[in-house]
Amino acid sequence: MADLRELLGGIVDDVDALCLFSPSSSYFESMTDAEVPVVVVAGENGVDAEEFVELPLEFTDVRERIRFGLEGALDNGYIGEEDVVACAVTMFDEGIDTVTRVKAAEFTHSGIYELFADSRADPGVIRDVFEVAIELGKKGQKGKQVGALFVVGDAGKVMNKSRPLSYNPFEKSHVHVGDPIVNVMLKEFSRLDGAFVISDSGKIVSAYRYLEPSAEGTDIPKGLGARHMAAAAITRDTNAVSIVLSESDSLVRAFQGGELVLELDPEEY
Repeated sequence: MADLRELLGGIVDDVDALCLFSPSSSYFESMTDAEVPVVVVAGENGVDAEEFVELPLEFTDVRERIRFGLEGALDNGYIGEEDVVACAVTMFDEGIDTVTRVKAAEFTHSGIYELFADSRADPGVIRDVFEVAIELGKKGQKGKQVGALFVVGDAGKVMNKSRPLSYNPFEKSHVHVGDPIVNVMLKEFSRLDGAFVISDSGKIVSAYRYLEPSAEGTDIPKGLGARHMAAAAITRDTNAVSIVLSESDSLVRAFQGGELVLELDPEEY
């Protein structure tokens, strides 16, 4: 047993910081005397941690969860790029059951944290749109796979760089994404062509918009089509975020600043 403890102890020896992902109060309190900074990464700061990174999605892929936490900790100055960090996460059970040693510099900066923290739109709005896209990706529309495009934030500029394809059912409404009834409407309208335009505060500004940004200089992964190209291009020309549900592979992707920053499989949520 002593050899095993020495082996496992090597994981946390000489680390510069500890990231706790969604810890219980008792678990967090047991770490308050740690000799290194302790950063909590969770949906809410229920333990009143001084160094806290808000986790807007669960990220069932543990690697993506850790990436988000580390990028948030870096951006907030809680850790440095050369730091070695111990990350305590939940992988199999409800409590923290896994500890991994990570060099912060080994994670290529993806922009996943800025997608929520530095966008014009409220982070809760982006989360609500993700939830609509993920649910639609799981169930489709009347049993069939569908594609959908949501452009969130900087709505005025997005409207100026697009044109209507049909009557806008939200033209005189004041409904917001996140309302269960509104989410049902979004899923129903998703079967038709065009993008949804959503304001910084979550107001549904329009449906059925044909985006007209220039695609010149936009680089997206091979195999992605016109919907993804338009999604990337509009975020390069505006301060919006685009969230796309692919009809071909049912993956949900997010673009910011003209680049792909996040890819999720709805079936894993």
